[in-house]
Amino acid sequence: MNRQLTAIFAGAEALLVVAIGIAIPLAPLTLLWGVQYGFAVDWAIFWRASVDSWLIGHGVDVAISLDPVTAASLGVAGAEAPFTITIAALGFAMLTVLLGVRAGRRVSETGYLVLGPVVSLATFAAASALVTVSALHPFARPSLVQGTVLPTLVFALGLGIGLLAESRQNSNTPWGRMPRAASSLPPEVTATIFASLRAGVGAAALIMTAASVVSAAALLISYGRVIALYEALQTQVIGGVVVTLGQLAFVPNVVIWTASWLIGPGFAIGSGSTVGPLGSSLGPIPTVPLFGALPSGELAFGFIGLLVPVVAGFLAGTTLAPRVHGVLRGWYLLAAGLATGVVGGMIMGLLAWASSGAAGPGRLAVVGPYPLAVGAVAALEIGIAASIGLFSALRLRARS
Repeated sequence: MNRQLTAIFAGAEALLVVAIGIAIPLAPLTLLWGVQYGFAVDWAIFWRASVDSWLIGHGVDVAISLDPVTAASLGVAGAEAPFTITIAALGFAMLTVLLGVRAGRRVSETGYLVLGPVVSLATFAAASALVTVSALHPFARPSLVQGTVLPTLVFALGLGIGLLAESRQNSNTPWGRMPRAASSLPPEVTATIFASLRAGVGAAALIMTAASVVSAAALLISYGRVIALYEALQTQVIGGVVVTLGQLAFVPNVVIWTASWLIGPGFAIGSGSTVGPLGSSLGPIPTVPLFGALPSGELAFGFIGLLVPVVAGFLAGTTLAPRVHGVLRGWYLLAAGLATGVVGGMIMGLLAWASSGAAGPGRLAVVGPYPLAVGAVAALEIGIAASIGLFSALRLRARS
């Protein structure tokens, strides 16, 4: 494939990612426009809503100004004043990353490992800027700078993963030269770094897996309340589909909130509220069906959830033993265990930060976990447990 075709191909891949992301909310909203509103309102409203949803999904701030009638109908104190939505519906970001991985693999196959990614990123940035401009409106105004930069950074993450996955076997690429650069460090340092990175990522993955299971179980147990909230919304079929898709975009956020709950600090649904393993104090919350699964009051056995990060850290520590046995000794072993906690804590703290923000007016300006608390507590729990697991596994290996 020559340069011109590579550039066209890479640009088309980027445009496809943008188009898919916006089409997911636009399709049901267009059905809503035709079925429920009978084509009587301006379709541009639904286009802007779709673009705003996609941008919010990538962390773009959207300034909202509601008319007095709409503000009064929400029943939320402070809705009449302008506010900014800063929370990210991470389902859109996850989709962009996954599609970016696919694009990275396909672009890598062309052989142009500089031209392809550069054209793809430039095209994605230009498309993001154009759709952001098209969504500017006095009632809902996304940040033009963020609308150009943040989705492109998310796409760049996926693109980089795809390129790395496809090119890791080739020692002539920049990614293939990374192991050779790391080999210049002392072997103890290299072993400590790579072992703790693997174990820390593994511990965070275990916590997120457990959080996914707990989230699904909470929804099943609270099925009745969730259905009651759907009925309270009194939406028609298409409206219910739109509401459901909107909630699906926040499923990654919910899983991260559950992980924060398992770690200990918990999360908030509005300022002054708290949802933690020892009890919940919510106050008035929006009529969102997904919130029907939130626990209320004191939880007699909620502290059992705190075992999840400890067990995850211990298991991660045991996986370190085969990698460091005979390579690390003394303080390096302790450093590897504690560094596992640092890596796991940083990942969980970053996830907590990405999943929190302002979701509406008034008290809804504070929604989600507390990143610093989640990261610090996770680092402590994982680090101590990983160190115990590592030394226990090494002791068992020495006896056998």
